[in-house]
Amino acid sequence: MKFSSTLSQAQLIKRYKRFLVDLIDTNGVEFTVHCANTGKMTGCADPGFRAYYSTSDNTKRKYPHSLEITSNHLKQMICVNTNHANKVAIEAIKYQKIPELSDYQHTHSEVKYGNENSRIDILLSDDNKQDCYVEVKSVTLLEQQQGYFPDTQTLRGQKHIRELMTMKQQGDRAVLLFIVMHSGINSVKPAAHIDPEYAKLLVKAKEIGVEIYAYNTIISLDEIKIKQRVPVLMA
Repeated sequence: MKFSSTLSQAQLIKRYKRFLVDLIDTNGVEFTVHCANTGKMTGCADPGFRAYYSTSDNTKRKYPHSLEITSNHLKQMICVNTNHANKVAIEAIKYQKIPELSDYQHTHSEVKYGNENSRIDILLSDDNKQDCYVEVKSVTLLEQQQGYFPDTQTLRGQKHIRELMTMKQQGDRAVLLFIVMHSGINSVKPAAHIDPEYAKLLVKAKEIGVEIYAYNTIISLDEIKIKQRVPVLMA
C-alpha cells in the first residue's frame, strides 16, 4: 500500500479527544491533525515521538492533515492509521503474499453478514470453494517485547469473533488476520490482561476451527507492505 501523498515530519505533542493530535513542525509551529484510530494507542503516541502526516486537498476538511506514522525513541516505526491495515491485507491477498488466502477468484470488501449487524472486512469467494470471511485487525501494542491485541476493551472486536464462529459453524471458512503495524513486534498474543473476554472468545474460536494468522509489515514513508507470517501465541 503506497501513501497517496508525500508524508511530512513533525514532533508529537499530545493526543486528545480520541481523534486529535497536536504536533509541532521544524519551524516551531504547532497545529492539530486528525488521527484515525479508536484504540488507546498505548506506546504509539507519546510526547516527543516523531510524527509523519499526510495532507488532503479536500478543502471541506476541518483538519486537512492526518497522522499516519509515529516513530518511538527506539526508532521503531508504527502505523497508527488503522484504516491502512485492510488496504495492506487486500493488496497482499491480491499479489498472493498470504498463502493461506490465495487462489480465490473474487475479493469483496465491507460486505454485510452475520446475526449482529456486522460487515466483514474481506470476503473471498470462488465457484469451486467455500466462502472465506476475513476479519482484519491492526496490532500496535508492544509490552515487554510482546505484541498484543486489543489495546483496550473492544465490544466490537468481541462481536466480530462471535460472527466468525457462526460463519465457521455454518460451513464457511472464517479467518482472523492480525496485521502487525509496529516494527518492534514479532509475535502476537491476545491481551487477556486488557480484555479477558476477547481472549476467551479467541480461544473458543480457534477450538472450533476459526483460522488465526498474523503477518508483520515493512513500514516506510512511501509504503507499507506485508513482510512475513509471525506466531500467534494463545497461551
